[in-house]
Amino acid sequence: MGISRMGKKKIGLALGGGGAKGLAHVPMLEALDELGIRPHRITGTSIGSILGMLYASGISGTRIREGVRRMIISKDDSFRDSLKKRDVLRWFEFLDVEFGRGGLFKGDKFIEFLYKQMDKHTFEELETPLRVVATDFWTSEQVVLAEGDLLSAVKASMGLPGVFTPVKRDGRVLIDGGGVNPVPHDLLEDCDIVIAIDVMGQMQPDKPGQIPNLVRAVLGTFDIMQNSIIAAKRQLTPPDIYIRPMIVGIDILDFHKADEVYAQAAPERDRLVEELKRLGVVETSATLAGGG
Repeated sequence: MGISRMGKKKIGLALGGGGAKGLAHVPMLEALDELGIRPHRITGTSIGSILGMLYASGISGTRIREGVRRMIISKDDSFRDSLKKRDVLRWFEFLDVEFGRGGLFKGDKFIEFLYKQMDKHTFEELETPLRVVATDFWTSEQVVLAEGDLLSAVKASMGLPGVFTPVKRDGRVLIDGGGVNPVPHDLLEDCDIVIAIDVMGQMQPDKPGQIPNLVRAVLGTFDIMQNSIIAAKRQLTPPDIYIRPMIVGIDILDFHKADEVYAQAAPERDRLVEELKRLGVVETSATLAGGG
């Protein structure tokens, strides 16, 4: 496409948490690929740590999108069409229910599936350095994982309380990193330009004045807390580029709404490209094919 990089600026990429809303990261990764930009370092929390791990292992944004497409049932699929998607049955395999152990699901099978996609065991094997954020449940401290076993680190980072079982690692009990650092752009201090992708989106009632049910109330409260942390960290350590797709109507496990998430993320994908041009990372004449 004739796109060229200007200079050799170190780009830092922070990918935030948000459950299925985290699929909004995919168009951003595709844009970076098309511009020929490879981050110097990636940080991630929760779903951002999962996508960050895949991307840091060398898997392109397009390949990640294709993997998601194979695994989900879209609203336009008939039941027969859905059964033809061989990978869709793996979602049932992932639901390794574990009542009474701190969460509904252990998450082991989901992590094992990811391992098979990238064939990496440790942080040291990744093509791009990665830092993953988790929370020490008993001390409320941020735990930054960047060495050793990769999959247990990502499992800890995505350990949403009450949904996934906490992870024991290095003598700590670890849960979702969103409780301390939902978009960890402040961990990219060695980079020249920091890109923060915030996929928390916006809560929206089904009808005006709606009272949330128990699950939505609990998860919504967690979202409110994370948004407060994000706002505070932006004031203390503002990223050079802050991207926040307006994702609405997507709940934490709505992965089947991937196409809807991508469509809602498209305007911010375009803005990411414009911001990179403004900062001189790519030539102003650079254009993309489009990632719908």
